[in-house]
Amino acid sequence: MAFPRIARPYRTLIDEPAPFSCRNETQFVDSRDMPCEWTDQFDADHDGDVYRDEALDQFWQNIAPLSILVNVPFCRHHCQTCVNNKIMAWDHSAIRKYLDYLSKEIRMQAKLVNKHRTVLKLQIDRGTAAFLKGAELTELMHNLACHYKLTDSERREYSVELDFRTVTLDNLALLKGLGFNQLSVGIQGFDDHVKIENKLHKRFNIIKTWMTAARVYGFKSISYDLVFGHPSQTLMSLGTTLDKMIELSPDRMYFFHYSQSLEEPEKKVEIGQKKLLVADKKVMMVALISDKLTKAGYLHLGMDCFVKPADALMQAQKDGLLQSSFQGYSTCLTPDLIGLGLSSTSSLQGAYFQNECKLEDYYLRLGKDNLPIANTIKLNDDNRVRQAVIMQIVCDLLLDTEVIAEEFNINFADYFCAELLALKVMERSGLLFWDGTKIMIRDKGRLMLKQICMPFE
Repeated sequence: MAFPRIARPYRTLIDEPAPFSCRNETQFVDSRDMPCEWTDQFDADHDGDVYRDEALDQFWQNIAPLSILVNVPFCRHHCQTCVNNKIMAWDHSAIRKYLDYLSKEIRMQAKLVNKHRTVLKLQIDRGTAAFLKGAELTELMHNLACHYKLTDSERREYSVELDFRTVTLDNLALLKGLGFNQLSVGIQGFDDHVKIENKLHKRFNIIKTWMTAARVYGFKSISYDLVFGHPSQTLMSLGTTLDKMIELSPDRMYFFHYSQSLEEPEKKVEIGQKKLLVADKKVMMVALISDKLTKAGYLHLGMDCFVKPADALMQAQKDGLLQSSFQGYSTCLTPDLIGLGLSSTSSLQGAYFQNECKLEDYYLRLGKDNLPIANTIKLNDDNRVRQAVIMQIVCDLLLDTEVIAEEFNINFADYFCAELLALKVMERSGLLFWDGTKIMIRDKGRLMLKQICMPFE
């Protein structure tokens, strides 16, 4: 299979989520952790030594911009639709130990990176802004700034995930002062039935208040993530949520289909014996999402993402400069990603490295002055070809067979004979069409990008 340098290479709005290597909840969201079908390919015998060799070759020798993803896994509140590798913690003292070890990893990783590499993309994930106190968040950013070349460039994408149940206006002011210019928040719904069943207490007016404040503070991008398809959700209740989201007018919206975790059967009791939505109902919900957002002026960027016409992501796609990584779609064109913290994944050109997923193992490795790398994947030649193909489809909504053939010195028709036959079926279904040597994705095909990519996996 291929191991593309993209965040959501195989999933669309109507897909069942792939299981994750580190999951402990139920959710279908961005893959910040490595999917298990990749983890099966990891070589657990390799550790930080392999990573160090690769990093010195690429992080140190290269001067291209850099991406950093920091995972702070602690949360105060359980979200039933979350599968991220996180730790429920009501005792705040747990964060002190984690920050100390994270600081050590930051220092160790920085020694492998050319000091002239600018960090254009920075993302701090999970419960960060909800769990960290202001002083702790400031400490974390100070540590990063001391060891990496952060920037105040307008091109930067420094984002943080928020929880509306705990975020305050003071939090927003602090985040802006620390250099963040993008915000992301998960939305489980605005209709009362969904809020009660999921034990969520987000209120439209609260979200509207902080949205107004975020605009005043000058955050350049605000995105919403919506997990849809909960067993209690109907087309009517989804429509209500979509209308409210459109009224709030975020810059970007991401949609993911709900799925139950196989590892936690007790969660199934919480939602009764209700069955997950059947495929035809999912399709109707996807159609509703597409219809409402399109009529509201949003454009379907691809995969699960809708954006406003003036969004930088849409312009980058038009210019052929859109990138997708473990951090999602981006305009930064950073070739390498450093993952910091529990279960984070680093991405170099030709290899992936996953940190320990259990907190005690993460501490143990760092306590022995070793990088907490637990698993490694190195790409072979076939992986690289398929990676490039899927990247083109997901980012550019086309596949230029001549470009691929020239870049990898292959006869595209011979190399992908079976795959091209599969695309013929999709062509007859109106998902794509041929334009000379290019395969172009139709608007209808944007909702089916996973299916289009699947033959090349």
